[in-house]
Amino acid sequence: MADPGQVREAGDTLLGPHAVREALKAGSRQVDKIFLARDLRGAVAREILGLARQAGVPVKALDRRGLAAMAPGLNHQGVVAAVAAVRYRELADLLDAARRGGRPALLLVLDGVVDPRNVGALARTAEAAGAHGLVLLRHHAAGVTPAAAKAAAGAFEHLPVARVGNLDQALASLQAAGLWVMGADPAAPLPCSAADLTGPVALVVGGEGRGLRALTRERCDLLVRIPTMGHISSLNASVAGGILLYETLRQRLRQEQAREAGEGEGALSAGEPEPGARGGGGRGKPGQSKNLF
Repeated sequence: MADPGQVREAGDTLLGPHAVREALKAGSRQVDKIFLARDLRGAVAREILGLARQAGVPVKALDRRGLAAMAPGLNHQGVVAAVAAVRYRELADLLDAARRGGRPALLLVLDGVVDPRNVGALARTAEAAGAHGLVLLRHHAAGVTPAAAKAAAGAFEHLPVARVGNLDQALASLQAAGLWVMGADPAAPLPCSAADLTGPVALVVGGEGRGLRALTRERCDLLVRIPTMGHISSLNASVAGGILLYETLRQRLRQEQAREAGEGEGALSAGEPEPGARGGGGRGKPGQSKNLF
């Protein structure tokens, strides 16, 4: 019997012009039919029609009321598509994608994020920042729903997604594969800018309101905080994840620029992590590399 993580689920609905356009361009899943609002105009609408024609996907014009009936309570922006559901991958598939990518692995792990719009927004940011995959909990957490797909604006067509039943075991597997597991915790003493995010890393963001669960926090190699100066000390899950992803990208781009400038692979400059900012949680010595990629 096939592993359920590799079985394509029943059909799904994709909402919004950007998500539908990316599905047609990427070709990562089957688009069965597209429904457009009769009054929809503009370059994106023309592009969708052209891509659909090339792919042989039928297009039907409907009034806005008909589209609303297909996506009750959701903002479709005049475009709805019937598509095959996102195929969830295995954790090993995400690691394979990272190895093939030629860059240090970067995975985003969500520990119980329940709002599908946050899942979609995080997927969009992760894909833009060059992440190799997204890891979601199978239970008591949001998956790739139509609302998540719309918020992702097409990111799920390019970003592999794995769902796991036991997050602690999944994180242990990532550590065994050579990734450092770094969790976002507003109470952590170390700011994210002082942590070394240039090597293979899995960034873990907790659920809305409660943050990281205790077992997840204990599993992390390192906990980092996002500095704040106002009265609000915690951030929305999608905002926190986005900041960590782009701090990772910032450090990696600076390292690449230093190499190109001949300053050496380990060059540090103002604002870069101090030596020894890797490690913690009793897993490996500070500064000791676990890079197996």
